[in-house]
Amino acid sequence: MGKTLAEKIFDAHVADRPFGDTWVLKLDRVFCHEITTPIAINDLAAKNLDQVFDPAKIKAVIDHVTPAKDSKTAEQGKTLRDWARRHHIQDFFDIGRNGVCHALFPEKGFVRPGFTIIMGDSHTCTHGAFGAFAAGVGTTDLEVGILKGVCAFGKPETLRINLNGSLKSGVYPKDVILAIIAKIGVAGATGKVMELRGPVISTMSMEGRMTICNMAVEAGATSGVCMPDMNTVNYLWPFIGSDARSTAADSEKTYASRDEALVDFSRWISDDDAEYSGIVDIDCSTLEPLSTVGFKPDEVKPVRELKGTKVDQVYIGSCTNGRIEDLRAAAVVLKGRKIAETVRAIVSPATTEIYARAIQEGLIQVFLDSGCCVTNATCGACLGMSNGVLAEGEVCASTTNRNFYGRMGKGGMVHLMSPASAAATAVAGSIASPGDLQAEKGGTGQ
Repeated sequence: MGKTLAEKIFDAHVADRPFGDTWVLKLDRVFCHEITTPIAINDLAAKNLDQVFDPAKIKAVIDHVTPAKDSKTAEQGKTLRDWARRHHIQDFFDIGRNGVCHALFPEKGFVRPGFTIIMGDSHTCTHGAFGAFAAGVGTTDLEVGILKGVCAFGKPETLRINLNGSLKSGVYPKDVILAIIAKIGVAGATGKVMELRGPVISTMSMEGRMTICNMAVEAGATSGVCMPDMNTVNYLWPFIGSDARSTAADSEKTYASRDEALVDFSRWISDDDAEYSGIVDIDCSTLEPLSTVGFKPDEVKPVRELKGTKVDQVYIGSCTNGRIEDLRAAAVVLKGRKIAETVRAIVSPATTEIYARAIQEGLIQVFLDSGCCVTNATCGACLGMSNGVLAEGEVCASTTNRNFYGRMGKGGMVHLMSPASAAATAVAGSIASPGDLQAEKGGTGQ
């Protein structure tokens, strides 16, 4: 019987099987940020265990509240900063060269097919887009990972999601993942690996795959994964090509050609006769722009059914939809238009490099001309900590990943949607799709 990608990774990384179905896996990466990691750092220090298993395999960033907004967040940043210096963690990204962790670390080439990755952040599943097993963990597991470079898991079953057909104009990866969650529910993949397959994924950019894998956890999945292919190779080529510059902090295997890399990465692809806990087929040709309603990510409706729903704020950014591809999609909608006077719109490029590219491409000017506030890379608004917190009773159209009650501010309401729909909503002052704006001008729009 064949094996799934997750099973192959588990087999290749097992360090111990102490009891039952518990697998202790060797870790290729431990990612850290300033909200969850300081708790682990301080606890390890209190136990006289202030050590790291391998500074080259630990990557750290200040991203959730950046710059600090108060003494508490300043102290969290200081704890991470001092720890990174104390242990000579070279890949530490401080304010000014940082970014949202799940956008920054792939951008730096730190994620590879077949890797095992943990982080004290539920959206670590994003990195499965590269064919890695990546999972968010609690403080105890994070401490063990930092100290010993291992983490214990129960071997997960794999739920296969076949994304068939092709996407219509105006439909984006965010709409795809909302459709998946709406179909299987918030517990539909609990404790499982969500394996994403089919022609829609095969033709999708790495940015799009990261968007979909990012929200796998919203259906309960431990990780979302895509099969590594030439898109994966091309994205990673600056870091894996034979002329790629390796550093002491991150020296990994390089390849003489892209075809050679593809052959190596392909060993992680699930076998044709692998067993799955279930298979779900979705015809993506029928999808249209979607948005969440209520306070659960599986409560989803077509944007057209919510047309006219007033919003107070629009947010474009986050580890879900703050990449250059997302900013381009929003800018296409906003170019030559002004946001509604009743709405404030905030755009936060996910990394400093993305911000720089957006400046070079003229996207930032488009946002400014339309009336948007453009901020530095930060997670702040997404979890209601800074840079876009809602007041009680306010409504936000957001490209983030959670619409839980109070997620972006006590008493606030969040509608999750694609960057294009969020941009259209900013212009209309109420929930809308780009097609609605075109229709108002007499166009045919999608």
